[in-house]
Amino acid sequence: MAKFKMKFFQHWLFIVLLLPSASVVCFSELSFITEPSDATFLPKRPAVLDCQAHGLPPVTIKWLKNGAKLAQSEHIQFLPNGSLYIPKIKHTEEDSDEGFYQCLSQNKYGAILSQRSRVTIASISEFVLHPVPMEATEGSLARFSCAVTSSPPATITWELNQITLPLQTDRITVLPNGVLQIYNVQLEDAGQYRCVATNIGSRLKSREAELTVNQDVAPKPRQRPRIIAGPQNVTVSLRETVVMECAATGNPWPIISWSRADSKPIDVYNAKVLGNGNLVITDVNSKHSGVYLCRATTPRTRNYTIAAANLTVQVPPSIVERPESQTRPRAGTARFMCRAEGVPPPRITWLKNGEEVHLNGRVKMYNSKLVITQIIPEDDAIYQCMAESEQGSVLSLARLIVVMSEDRPSAPRDIRAETISSSAILLAWERPLYNADKVIAYSIHYMKAEGLNNEEYQVVIGNDTTSYIIDDLEPARNYTFYVVAYMPMGASRMSDQVSQHTLEDVPLRTPELSLVSQSATDIKLNWQPLPAKVSRGRLSAYRLSYRTAAYGAVTSVELPQNSTEYLLEGLQPDTIYLLRMAAATRVGWCEPSSWTSHRTPKTSSSKVPSAPTLQLEPLNCTSIVARWQTSPQSVVVQGYRLCYHEEGQPEQPIIQLQAQTYTYTISGLDPRRKYHVKILAVSQAGDGYQTDQTISTPGCLSARDQMAAAPPPPHHVTVLANGSSAVSLSWSRPASPSGKAVSYTVRCTPVGTHNASAIRYLQTTRQSVMVQNLDPNTRYEFVVRLHADQMSSPWSSVVYYQTLPAAPRQPPTAVRVSLIEEDTALVSWKEPQEPNVVVTRYTILYASQRAWMAGRWQILQREGTHTMALLEKLEAGNVYLVKISASNQVGQGPFSNVVELALKWGNNHRSKNPRHSDSSPDTAVLSDGVYHIDQRSMTGIIVGVSIALACIVMCALILISKGRPRKPSSHKVTAGGAADGPPAAFSMANELHRENVEALVPMISHHFLDTKGEANMVINTAGPIGSKSQSKGWLLLKREIRNPAESDAERRASLYEAGRTVLRYDEQFGSAPLPPSSREIIYGPYHSESSQASEGSRETGDSGNYSNEETSNPSTSRGSRPGSFGSDDGPAGAQLKQSFEVANEETLRHPLHRSAPGVSEGPRPAPHTSQAVGSS
Repeated sequence: MAKFKMKFFQHWLFIVLLLPSASVVCFSELSFITEPSDATFLPKRPAVLDCQAHGLPPVTIKWLKNGAKLAQSEHIQFLPNGSLYIPKIKHTEEDSDEGFYQCLSQNKYGAILSQRSRVTIASISEFVLHPVPMEATEGSLARFSCAVTSSPPATITWELNQITLPLQTDRITVLPNGVLQIYNVQLEDAGQYRCVATNIGSRLKSREAELTVNQDVAPKPRQRPRIIAGPQNVTVSLRETVVMECAATGNPWPIISWSRADSKPIDVYNAKVLGNGNLVITDVNSKHSGVYLCRATTPRTRNYTIAAANLTVQVPPSIVERPESQTRPRAGTARFMCRAEGVPPPRITWLKNGEEVHLNGRVKMYNSKLVITQIIPEDDAIYQCMAESEQGSVLSLARLIVVMSEDRPSAPRDIRAETISSSAILLAWERPLYNADKVIAYSIHYMKAEGLNNEEYQVVIGNDTTSYIIDDLEPARNYTFYVVAYMPMGASRMSDQVSQHTLEDVPLRTPELSLVSQSATDIKLNWQPLPAKVSRGRLSAYRLSYRTAAYGAVTSVELPQNSTEYLLEGLQPDTIYLLRMAAATRVGWCEPSSWTSHRTPKTSSSKVPSAPTLQLEPLNCTSIVARWQTSPQSVVVQGYRLCYHEEGQPEQPIIQLQAQTYTYTISGLDPRRKYHVKILAVSQAGDGYQTDQTISTPGCLSARDQMAAAPPPPHHVTVLANGSSAVSLSWSRPASPSGKAVSYTVRCTPVGTHNASAIRYLQTTRQSVMVQNLDPNTRYEFVVRLHADQMSSPWSSVVYYQTLPAAPRQPPTAVRVSLIEEDTALVSWKEPQEPNVVVTRYTILYASQRAWMAGRWQILQREGTHTMALLEKLEAGNVYLVKISASNQVGQGPFSNVVELALKWGNNHRSKNPRHSDSSPDTAVLSDGVYHIDQRSMTGIIVGVSIALACIVMCALILISKGRPRKPSSHKVTAGGAADGPPAAFSMANELHRENVEALVPMISHHFLDTKGEANMVINTAGPIGSKSQSKGWLLLKREIRNPAESDAERRASLYEAGRTVLRYDEQFGSAPLPPSSREIIYGPYHSESSQASEGSRETGDSGNYSNEETSNPSTSRGSRPGSFGSDDGPAGAQLKQSFEVANEETLRHPLHRSAPGVSEGPRPAPHTSQAVGSS
């Protein structure tokens, strides 16, 4: 019944507060049509700042500069439409028009202020960094840099001997931040360099710096990669362009690749690579913020070095929760909400009619919320929430209308307060003297008496009582109370105020402990005094209890209430001790804390680092910032080890930190939980002394912000696998009154998704559910929520689970067999083309046709990271069949289509092109035009023919007279070489597929982007390259037809395994060159060693990262055609010949040079400007 009356009078009060608004004349809130924005002007030129407002006339507009009102003059003029006009911009030391401008619009209802506009004058200061002279060895890297302060930012160009250099060539790169990089330095690069800075206002030249180039005659030794100019921490504004420089040297030249420390993919649409590894991101936004890693790797090795830099993108303020206009009676309370976001976090202030609100006892600001109590007529105004930072400002307005009423009751009288407990006070009063019969409700207001800007709380009750118990107070606190009476036409004045103190209680919790060992036999404890909200009264004592982990005997020590540290001595070295503390007030002792473990150091003669000084600070309700310092010491610290865990929970994995790191943010924590954090320093002598500290995370929401206590969330959430696409989820029901009907909601979210449609919700009344149709090999997060009595609990703790990988459903693609020796073939393939597939093993089945007919396959297996294998001890004169399947721990996938390879008798492949066999018609089986039959087959045929002739000679004569007899084998000879196939008896069907050009080439030059497998396309400067149409046929029953439109280079191309095989070829002059686009796609920038460099980059490429591959020598790219391609005017009948040589990794140290005449092997190429998005 009491609850019903409470709701009834609250409903009436709501009507009372909103009813007067119906009698208010409609008003037009002021608003801006156009606001001034940031602008840059030239000196001595005119300038205009626009400002137009809309509202009930008359509307006046005034201007402010740096917060002070501007007066109209000859230099400052106000246009009729409200804009500001400056005929001639001033920019002197005494007087300058630079600054922040705002317009103020006003009408009869109030005034509003516009956003802030920053006016700058175009200028360029002197160079803060000039290029310096340097010496470089021929073939090495040269780098110049300059820096200038400019508004707006200047464009940087470079000059060599006062002649402008191009922004980017094969060897020269000019970065937007003013860095000049010259790769593969040549003698002609020597000279005088200077940079030129230009903006809309002026042009400035730096001092000249000379580059001296020395000839290098001695061979260069092998060198590990070294980053000579790594990325730097940078902070940029939204929509700007950022440059991450990365220049490295080494022998051989290292390959540059980029990745993010958080493993997120780099934005392929806004990012590109300039030169040999510089990352440039245009139109940056908040998602680009993070730590970027530049990795320089020696080709075909695991030698690499990494440099890291943090990119911070500053975002202008934006208001995400806007204030709303309100109508309130006099003596009422108005609350305006406002919440803003931005990087850095914006500062929020409140304006009243364009001026900053004056805070007092009635008008207070709680965080970003504005509260006005005991409203008076002067509070009727337009209020603006202004969020501002160095990135700009944004405002949102709301109107407060104060409703006046003459027929109001007098104030309640004789206010009394009585303490009931540590959290409850009884408040009583007498009815008003006048119009008491018209009172429909009372409003009780209370707040803490101590401190400034304490938030005021309000409770509305009915008119049938004159007393009320406030039972959500804090112990040992002073509170002030007053009461307001309401009637249909308005509210009374506030009553007199009364103060009362709540009783003490036992402390809410114990202090947070910090444990440090100064020697092997002691532990020093430190703690901070409990805040008043936690102590709930005056502390009288502390109690420290400790014991070893091995023995249960507990020792307790009582400490005085004003102590904040204690030293435990005489302990055992290298022993785990458990410690806990309790605190007491006059009421009694609180519950002791959980046991905290600490290991005393070992007794050692070597000196180890001392314990760091640790400081923990809550960043928000789910994050903690840990900061530490080490005292100066002779021991060199090599790094730190940090671990943490929630009280009562197992420890999380140890976090390894570098020696230069002194701060770390621990995120993903639960609100209102106590956490234990440990850290120690590591040196060459061993682990240092350990520091242990505890801290509690704050709550995200005040309990008073919730209408009622929400039920606790489910706990003990567990996930069990049920195949690769389903999991079984179960949980325990929290403690709650029995008999209540409850239901649950399960949320399933792929980790890292930004697609709302990918989030799934399941409803159930049971304590378990089967979640189906999940993606294999995908990490999900699961949370559960309880619903009871139309209330919902918070989400449970997040449980992460990765679904099992599914067995491959597709076979490996691009299966290809190449004969590289008389009895050895190289088979290569690509991983199955399906998402989220995990391949741990490949199975290669191969057999001759005779063995295949007998069902005998030879089995060869390779790890999932390998995509090549050698087939050895093959027999000449046989046709071999090869097929491959992929498998993982779940199962094996289907086999690929069979690929055939025919071996000829007495083949000497070293002087001819290597033979390839795959599912593409452009890869032929070469033959001399004769079917080779082994000795056994020939003997059988001769015996059979002899018997047939002896038995049916007459039939043979008749057949001879009628037609040509059939022979056991046929000889087919064609001009220019014939196709070789096996006997017809061994023919079988084989489906032929044409593979993408990228499957035929070992590398791709020029810039291209791969959007992480989302499109089966390669894009380069020659245009898109897609999959070709497929054709089918019987390989053994049809003559090979060479398609003249197909590129011979595509037939010649062959993949090889990095670090295991080297593919080399010799070319014969006279063949017609390929078209430039195809030739560049196949061979890269015209160098015989480009395939090796590409293979090296493929080995070291990172998934989702940008990679700069080493492809060609820039010095050789100036000519129109390399020497290895010969002349376009060669004999018409000449054919392009190649010979591939396969050598293992050991023979790389002593290579066998088998170059054709006229083909010379040049020096090792310098890095090319090709970039790629590597995908593993």
